[in-house]
Amino acid sequence: MNAENPSEHPDTPLGVTTLIGYERGEWVVYLEIAFPDGVRRHRIRAYRTRRMAEMAADMYRRGAMRDIPFQNEGL
Repeated sequence: MNAENPSEHPDTPLGVTTLIGYERGEWVVYLEIAFPDGVRRHRIRAYRTRRMAEMAADMYRRGAMRDIPFQNEGL
């Protein structure tokens, strides 16, 4: 079985992770998606507490991974 080279398909994501940052008194969730040509970061939403942001980040990450099985889940 021949494995395809991901660089031949620049729109095919290679991995996904979430980040949490603190901005203006709120906890912000970012979704980062790695592609062969670079990483794209998307600001998802701000939350009042860090715990709410952590729970949301986990759900966003799992949702992003649902359709595409990544080898490295970026935990």
